[in-house]
Amino acid sequence: MAAPIPTEPQHFPAAFARAWASREGAQIAALFTEDADFVNVTGLWWTGRDAIAKPHEYALKSFFSDTELRPGRIETRRLGPDHAVVRCRFTLSGQRGPDGGTAGPRQTILVFVLQRGAEGWRAVTAQNTDVVPGKETHVNDGRLHAVDYRRQ
Repeated sequence: MAAPIPTEPQHFPAAFARAWASREGAQIAALFTEDADFVNVTGLWWTGRDAIAKPHEYALKSFFSDTELRPGRIETRRLGPDHAVVRCRFTLSGQRGPDGGTAGPRQTILVFVLQRGAEGWRAVTAQNTDVVPGKETHVNDGRLHAVDYRRQ
């Protein structure tokens, strides 16, 4: 059974976290419109529910299988009666590292652009950005890494 579609935009992050906890990519994809886009933390860009479901299904059954995704700060901006932008800072814990150990917790900011339909609010697009505390940008000097120019 699909997760309930939120009736208010500010409830979308909690619905996303519940879908994540289901460990079913289809539960996450059900929160999106049929033609939605999702950009993940490394810039992978998926278009359409099936394309959103597939990598989430894989990740939630493997390296994210023991994770908890907790919503934190949420900001909602209505763009009229049927559209809204919702930003949420999430904390992810329990990710499995490439060596099989448990990685430390990390934070991301997910930005959702929502559209109200007959069933409630669904995302037409989402973008996930890792939070790298104390850094300003990335530099590619043969390897991509976060840097802070203020301390130079």
